[in-house]
Formats: sequence, structure tokens, C-alpha cells
Amino acid sequence: MAERTAESMMDKTIEKIKAMVDANTIIGTPVQAGDVTVIPVSKVTYGFAAGGSDLPSKTTTRELFGGGGGAGVTIAPIAFLTINGGTVKLLPVNPPVTTADRIVEMVPEAVDKISGFVKSRKKDRTAEDEKSDKIAEQAAAEINEKLAD
Repeated sequence: MAERTAESMMDKTIEKIKAMVDANTIIGTPVQAGDVTVIPVSKVTYGFAAGGSDLPSKTTTRELFGGGGGAGVTIAPIAFLTINGGTVKLLPVNPPVTTADRIVEMVPEAVDKISGFVKSRKKDRTAEDEKSDKIAEQAAAEINEKLAD
């Protein structure tokens, strides 16, 4: 007969919870919808309790054990990751409540906009630099021709 102790009950409870909750529960399986990929993101909370006691027996020489255990798991969707043409967005299920939540939500989009602006300015500056270099080369060539004459 298997040994029954509070420790073995807790071990069994934890084992069962681990079997229910894995990484695929938190970050779900991607779903393809046309050019867009949607990945569900969930919040998993769980709790467990177990307890028991060895009880003396009046009829046998062996002690008796009495105990119990239980667990609860909650899985709630919190957001969806969308991937469309190399752009990733996090779409929360519940809209932000506080100003701080709104600011945190806006940070990735703001960073993308600033990066795009800096890149476009860099490209524009490079084109202007190339024009300046060509004008300088032409001026140098004209000066060399006049000096050679």
C-alpha cells in the first residue's frame, strides 16, 4: 500500500497542477488569419493547500493518517499579440485604467515613431551630404582645370 503522508499529498497536488499549467497555457498557440498572426496571452493563477495528521489508533499498533488537499486554477485572457507585416502590437483585453497604464501602453508605439523619424532624418541627411560632396568635387575639378591652364 502506498505511503500516505502530508508531504506525499502535497507532492501529488503540485504534480497535478504542473500537469495542468504549462507555457502553452500562458502564451497560447498562434492563430493565422490571412496576413495577421494572433497569439493569445493569458494570466494563470493557482493556489493549493494540503494538510494532514498522524492519528494514534486504539485498535492497531500502527498510526493512522487523516488528511486532504485541494487546488484551484484560474486562467484569464489578458491580451493578444498581433503580428502583421513585421509589426507586433499588444492588444489588451481590458483597456488601461490609470494614466500610468496608458503611458506604459503608449511607450512601444512612441519608440517606433521616434525610431522611424530618426531613420528618415538620417536618410535625408545622407542624401544632402551626397549632394554637398558632388558639388565640392565639381568645384575642386573646376579649380584644378583653371590652375592647369
